[in-house]
Amino acid sequence: MLAPGGRVVLVGQDWESFIIDSGDPDLTRTIVTARASVVVSPRVARGYRNLLLDNGFTDVTVEVRTVVFVDALMVPMLSGLAENARAAGAVTREQADGWIAEQTHRGRNDRLMLALPLFFAAAATPSSRGQ
Repeated sequence: MLAPGGRVVLVGQDWESFIIDSGDPDLTRTIVTARASVVVSPRVARGYRNLLLDNGFTDVTVEVRTVVFVDALMVPMLSGLAENARAAGAVTREQADGWIAEQTHRGRNDRLMLALPLFFAAAATPSSRGQ
């Protein structure tokens, strides 16, 4: 329960907005889209502002902070994205394996780049609801 005049904060990512450096941007987009397609409400974060406004909140602000990963620690997560896309039939085994090999090579050679935008929305409840 949020008291009148209280503040709420929503934090989330847009699952279609993964930014991954790759020699095959079309395949990368397919892999990212395949992952987003199995997430419940994958685009909800981009709608936080309207969600809050439509529900009577005031003083709504939205910021985006981007987290950047450049080391090999992210290779297992990226591999999982490709494997999930393969399991969903969005890419072939050969495409997934090739993409994973590229990302693994990038990770081993300090060339990996993954950026994840996070949306932060804050708002206040009206001081008296229903009036």
